[in-house]
Amino acid sequence: MKKNSDTPEKELVDKITSDVEKKIRSRKEGKEIMFGMGVFGIVGWSIAVPTLLGIALGLFLDERYSSEFSWTLTLIFVGVIAGCLNAWHWIKEKSKNE
Repeated sequence: MKKNSDTPEKELVDKITSDVEKKIRSRKEGKEIMFGMGVFGIVGWSIAVPTLLGIALGLFLDERYSSEFSWTLTLIFVGVIAGCLNAWHWIKEKSKNE
């Protein structure tokens, strides 16, 4: 609402100040979103790569050597666990630095 004591210059300065604050806030939020997406991607890859390596090695071992258990299933499990530990360690280090 317009006050009687507000001059047009004061209103203009208030409007510009408000717009600048909105832009600064949106830039900060945008950087936080991009950082979050980056972390999400790194965590995903840090779990996916060991899992895929476990699958590849497990398929190779299952074809080469017959055994009572499945190397593929075992190494999928090992890959997921290794990837989760890797992601946990990375997030812990990243949060400690910030």
